[in-house]
Amino acid sequence: MLVREDQIQGSRRLSNYWWAFVILAGGLGFFLAGLSSYCNKDFLPFTSAANLLFIPQGIIMTFYGTTALLLSIFLWLTIFWDVGGGYNRFDKSKGLVTIFRLGFPGKNRTVRLEYNIKEIKSIKVIIQDGLTPKREIYLRTKDNREIPLTRVGEPMMLTEIENQATELAKLLGVTLEGI
Repeated sequence: MLVREDQIQGSRRLSNYWWAFVILAGGLGFFLAGLSSYCNKDFLPFTSAANLLFIPQGIIMTFYGTTALLLSIFLWLTIFWDVGGGYNRFDKSKGLVTIFRLGFPGKNRTVRLEYNIKEIKSIKVIIQDGLTPKREIYLRTKDNREIPLTRVGEPMMLTEIENQATELAKLLGVTLEGI
């Protein structure tokens, strides 16, 4: 195999869709409850929020609702732009390793790192179990920089990370650290 390309999942994952929807629904509920107390008119069909005093309950509910709606907008935009998504390409025919990631829109939306295979020292694996497990693969260069190759978020299975790291080390012809 001369070219291997691993797709990296960004923010378009089920958990992000779930939290963006839940925060949107909750924020909308709080905002409408606060607005109902201000206007003395029920905007929510299943409550009587118009009976709430605007100061202090209504204003606090409006504040929490607005904050949640803004957070939800941020999450939906992050999903829409697929922040963190990209690929790792290992091309033995050209002698290049390319790491590509998407970021937020703007001048530096894309991150593209290219390394000559001769600059690669090893593939490093970090495995930590416990309350916050960490299972990551790094590309280690000869000048001791460590570039993460795995996705952020839910940790991979132990066998999956070992197999992937071993295959990469064999493909690049470098040593494997950490296993």
